[in-house]
Amino acid sequence: MIYPIVIYGDEVLRRHCEPVPADFPDLRQLVADMFLTLEEAEGVGLAAPQIGKDIRLFIVDCTPWADEDPSCADYKRAFINAEIYAMSDEKKTYNEGCLSFPGIHADVQRSLSIRMRYLDEEFKPHDEEFTGLKAWVIQHEYDHIEGTVFTDRISPLRRNLLKGKLLNLAKGKYHCAYKTK
Repeated sequence: MIYPIVIYGDEVLRRHCEPVPADFPDLRQLVADMFLTLEEAEGVGLAAPQIGKDIRLFIVDCTPWADEDPSCADYKRAFINAEIYAMSDEKKTYNEGCLSFPGIHADVQRSLSIRMRYLDEEFKPHDEEFTGLKAWVIQHEYDHIEGTVFTDRISPLRRNLLKGKLLNLAKGKYHCAYKTK
């Protein structure tokens, strides 16, 4: 099933998400459906709030960046109940977009490496370090489960310049090639 993507203005994007219990119904199907939705929207990451679910689940598919970073080849993962507990002081600015903000991009500074604990879809625990592009997309998606959106991380001046576009999104005035809600 392909879910519609929730667009900026919906309150679910601002909620601090609830942990996913081990007995969550049809979790594997939800993860599979999220990957289908992500593929349809041609994105590299998708968090549960972006499909209207306020649970601590997000997925990443970095394979489109394999030419730029060979470690991204076939890199697809689900992250459940993730917790970033360390971030490098070294940062890099990336030009980000978001499926929930069609047509809007902005430079966002993020840590070059992070350490994170999470569960996979089998509920097996992992504790890993992520660097480069993987760390970047994971931080973006992690923000979603914390109720933060990428425009919260840009300068107040830049956010003010985007104010009209953000208001249009919230009013439903936008165009994109994927299903939205």
